Amino acid sequence: MSFKTTAAPCALLIGACLAPAFAHASEAEGPNAEGPATVVDSIIVTGRRNAEDPAVVAEARDRLSRTPGAVAVVSAESYADRFAQGFADTLRNVPGVLAQKRYGEESRLSIRGSGIAQGFHQRGVLFAQDGVPFADADGFSDFQSVDALSARYIEVWKGSNTLRFGGAQLGGAINLVTPTGRTALQENLLQLEGGSFESWRGHAAVARTHGDWDVYAAATAMQSDGWRDHSQQSQGRLTVNAGRSFGEDREVRLIAQAADIKQDIPGALTLDQALKTPRMASNSALTGDQARDLTVKRLTLQTRWRFNESTLFEGAVWGWEKSLYHPIFQVVDQDSATRGAFARIDWTGQVAGLRADAFYGFSWRDGDLDALRYVNIAGNRGALTAKGKQEATGLDVFAEGRLFVTDRLALVAGGSWGRATRDYRDHLAPANDDSIDYDWFSPRLGLLWEAEDGAQVFANITRSVEPPTYGALVQAPLAGFVPVEVQDAWTAEIGTRGRRGAFAWDLTAYRSQIDGEILNFITGPDIPAATFNADKTLHQGIEAGLDWRLPVELAGGSLLLRQTWTWSDFRFDGDARWGDNRLPVVPEHQYRAELTWRHASGVFVTPSVEWRISSPYVDYANKTKAPDYALLGLTGGFNIGSNASVYVDARNLTNERYVGEFSAVTIGGASSAVFFPGEGRSVFVGVRLAY
Repeated sequence: MSFKTTAAPCALLIGACLAPAFAHASEAEGPNAEGPATVVDSIIVTGRRNAEDPAVVAEARDRLSRTPGAVAVVSAESYADRFAQGFADTLRNVPGVLAQKRYGEESRLSIRGSGIAQGFHQRGVLFAQDGVPFADADGFSDFQSVDALSARYIEVWKGSNTLRFGGAQLGGAINLVTPTGRTALQENLLQLEGGSFESWRGHAAVARTHGDWDVYAAATAMQSDGWRDHSQQSQGRLTVNAGRSFGEDREVRLIAQAADIKQDIPGALTLDQALKTPRMASNSALTGDQARDLTVKRLTLQTRWRFNESTLFEGAVWGWEKSLYHPIFQVVDQDSATRGAFARIDWTGQVAGLRADAFYGFSWRDGDLDALRYVNIAGNRGALTAKGKQEATGLDVFAEGRLFVTDRLALVAGGSWGRATRDYRDHLAPANDDSIDYDWFSPRLGLLWEAEDGAQVFANITRSVEPPTYGALVQAPLAGFVPVEVQDAWTAEIGTRGRRGAFAWDLTAYRSQIDGEILNFITGPDIPAATFNADKTLHQGIEAGLDWRLPVELAGGSLLLRQTWTWSDFRFDGDARWGDNRLPVVPEHQYRAELTWRHASGVFVTPSVEWRISSPYVDYANKTKAPDYALLGLTGGFNIGSNASVYVDARNLTNERYVGEFSAVTIGGASSAVFFPGEGRSVFVGVRLAY
């Protein structure tokens, strides 16, 4: 009997726990009710603090829980005992987030269908580090320079809940927070990992405090041959975070980051190739020696300064430089620089005798990019084919306030005004020169109710707006800017989160009605997708997460069952060509479960299942589907003394052949080279020395 035929009923049996769990969670319990503590990595908890949860992470959960919408915090502890390389590893237990690996560190990342058909890199989610955006000024994101091992925790603001950053993206925001000398996990850390595909990684970090000063410094190096042919990668990353305190909630901090990443590209395959010969590289990837080599240097000066008990200021100025050498269908050669500033004030007090709080501020960024392209001669530059200058700016002014009409119920209102500019100069064909400006206002209304024990119920309605990036506006051989319009959406959301006794839950339902969704489809092998506006589309779904500390012990150890389920219903809405067809790429149902057995001695074992329940469409015509799949994994570890530990991360134990990721096409697609096969069985071992 195959694993797939047995996994379905097993997963359904585990999922059956959801009904009694939520019923139990609704029973009345006081804030001091008895019950074992639960460690949660992606569920907001607003009640009593867990002694096992570091204070800095618990404080972040509390801060995000003031949002009347779906949010999550992922602590570094939650993935410390895994071979966590990118968002596909760190965010895998956050319901509603699709983080799917293509190869190396190249992944698709989509929240609620944001950038649903983006065939390369990412748009539709605001990426930030320490509150500072690290996307290009036009919103096009490249997150490979981020070091997952140098994040203290990761904030996830799903959907239209990005107002605190001034963003108005459909998908939301992801903010990585860098450790400081005071918040780092350990003063000294040395971590060595190795395993399948000739992979190895070394990570070292130190954290120090001296009076009012503190510093955190970390370096990470990695080398891997990759599972597929022509997928070798090497990486080096450096993070330094130095700060000085001037009293409680008063500090100035300088953060420097650098990355040097080299990644060979194996290319996409046809569906038949991806399932039968998944380790092969595409012919064009080999003949063109396709690769993606990237260097990034980044500097941020920021401050957190409390003026008085009611007013807290946070702000930063920042800048970074990026150099990209990217042989694909042609050699893409780009140098870019982006700089910006943000400021935000948090206020607490009273309005008309009622408790209230608010935040307001701005975010500004400006960037330019020298865009060169050459004929690709076996990965080297040939004749120059394109030479342009792309300049972009963005400004968001935002505010949000809460008014507690009762001790438990808050009314929430806010909005952001945004402006973006695009200015393009073609030095080879001046007739292609063009420029355009965008302005918008995104209002927001919400409700937030909180029980005595911290459980919450929330609802909101929010407008999101996304102007097109240069990748959509400049589409050769068309002259000037292609008339791609702004993507405009209204999203309604309702949900609940909290913890009671042995259960912690996170449940959200949402519906987005979108005008002019920016979509892409592949036009040819190795050629980036064409971009267009749909008429009307609909994104709706349910995001559910449940953690259950089982009331039994096994061999002296505790049991924690963690489950996430996401339902995604994304479709055209009466489109003239596609009718009510489903949008491709994102599966309708996706489920993940982990069962962790943990002993007080430090020994733990975690079997897991990742199940793509439904087969997603590949094309807008809904003629071809990518196969569903179910993957088994197993992690485990133990301590060696008080300062050392060993862990094992085994993936795809049954060596399932599957397609994890693919690009959208118009009609059909099984014979199109748009599929990225999922990695086969792999095992990684890590040793950590911390003191």
